[in-house]
Amino acid sequence: MLSQGISRTSSSIDPALRHLRVALIHDYLNGMRGGEKVLEVLCKLFPQAPLFTLMHVEGSVSPVIEDRAITTSPLQHMPWSEKKYRLYFPLFPAFAELTKVRDCDLVISTSHAVAKGMVNRKGGRPRHVCYIFSPMRYVWDRFDDYFGPEKVGKTASRFFFRPVAAGLQRYDRATTDRVDVFVALSSFVADRVKRFYDREAEVLAPPVDTDRFAAFERQPEDWYLVASALVPYKRMDQAIAACAALRKPLKIVGAGPDERKLRALATQLGGDVEFLGFVSDADLGVYYSRARALLFPGVEDFGIVPVEAIATGCPVVALGEGGILDSMTSKTAVLYSEGSVDGLKRAIGEFEGRSFDPAKLRSHAQKFSVDAFVRGFQDVLARAMQSP
Repeated sequence: MLSQGISRTSSSIDPALRHLRVALIHDYLNGMRGGEKVLEVLCKLFPQAPLFTLMHVEGSVSPVIEDRAITTSPLQHMPWSEKKYRLYFPLFPAFAELTKVRDCDLVISTSHAVAKGMVNRKGGRPRHVCYIFSPMRYVWDRFDDYFGPEKVGKTASRFFFRPVAAGLQRYDRATTDRVDVFVALSSFVADRVKRFYDREAEVLAPPVDTDRFAAFERQPEDWYLVASALVPYKRMDQAIAACAALRKPLKIVGAGPDERKLRALATQLGGDVEFLGFVSDADLGVYYSRARALLFPGVEDFGIVPVEAIATGCPVVALGEGGILDSMTSKTAVLYSEGSVDGLKRAIGEFEGRSFDPAKLRSHAQKFSVDAFVRGFQDVLARAMQSP
């Protein structure tokens, strides 16, 4: 949940936008992750706006999102869709076409899949601003992470999933003409929007509840932290291997399908690794405030976790690729270029020879606050409504 910063947003809406009939679109509602936290802020900005989505697992998102009119697609009624909705991804375009937003002046979609396609193109088409987390990862540059030969088998990957992905690429690109303004959460994503869609995108970082994490007192101890879902592309194995080689204690917040494999790796390497699973926001703030540094070896579209960390005064050691380049500087992080265990080991060694000012880290984090996002997004909307 976002803190008091979000509670003020509905009353701070630009008066020029208050008279508009607004509708919100989100791909699916089945948990409170980074995308849903963006949606939560938008729901506060437009408390009367109906919400359209492919699927809604009741009770899985915050009351701010739940407490409104929610329209779902046929996916909602498919067998096992609550837990196995990704099995239906070849049908996502069809579900989107059957669930169109109508009778509004402004549509705001928050999309990493097909949300941007759920807009009626006929008649008086509403103005459409798409806050894009990423073009569809599983059909563009991360196909192998989801449907590669090692995941689903060589035959299924080549003869089923590859042709389906090609069709989804065509749909993904074709629906870009339903968007008037793309807003990307990082320069990294804006580059991908240009590459895959041949469209320009404004850049606006997502809202981070920096005020909540700033309340924790910085009391560093002699161990490192990672906070992440335990999946392959997060590269948690590199953090474990680097810390084991350097004999540095490591705490891991998060869970996921790779947990058993990562536990075995830690045992094999004799690492001092503690797996903490999911923790509350309050406990996460404590871990940030006491860690020597946050390790961030993966490539993310933005990376909210490092901003949360520096909001507590905790510095970061991160691979210098992706969205992290929008949020971190040499005064808040050690950024390294070689995405390997050796690269991370050298970066940790460099970090231990430097010092960081917690006050400067906290100050930098405020650039990514909820209020900063609201101001930026309202400016985008005002210009979108005024443009031809």
